[in-house]
Amino acid sequence: MKINSVKFLKGIVEDDAILTDGVPQVAFIGRSNVGKSSLINALTHSTVSRTSSLPGSTQEINIFLVNSNLYFVDLPGYGYAQASGRGKEKIYDLIDSYLFNTNFDQKKVVFIVDASVGMTDKDIAMYQELVNQHKDFVIALSKIDKLNQSQYHNSIKEIKKTVGEHKLLPFSSKEKKGLKEIINEVLG
Repeated sequence: MKINSVKFLKGIVEDDAILTDGVPQVAFIGRSNVGKSSLINALTHSTVSRTSSLPGSTQEINIFLVNSNLYFVDLPGYGYAQASGRGKEKIYDLIDSYLFNTNFDQKKVVFIVDASVGMTDKDIAMYQELVNQHKDFVIALSKIDKLNQSQYHNSIKEIKKTVGEHKLLPFSSKEKKGLKEIINEVLG
């Protein structure tokens, strides 16, 4: 399968009827500045999702209509250290109210981890919550282009210590590597 069309529909900061309209949803979650928007743009061959070099830019849930029959749901990044206490709390509440609310059913969750950093404590907590909530998710490893071969293999080895045999999908938005595998997981 491939992506033929994508359109930004809306950004939301609370429950919205669009989330329960029956259209299948694929959620993208990860730390701030991990490359969620870059991945969405690379998968859709577009610039529909706003990217920023500043962490914490996305502070709402952005909904994109893909192929007229699927939503890509870009969640705010977690773990941005510069956000105020209440700002962090609002972001976590927004993520939890969508991702772990039984009223909303994601077809798939794409959990993005920065391969050049490895799994942070917040990544490990998110991973555990996805497992505990029985979410159907894949782990996409971003920024592999920043690693040499030795660093890449060490990063994979360290991440596997936490996630075991869970499937890892390394990718580079910049070099367009690994995108086909993610598309197959998301659209398959």
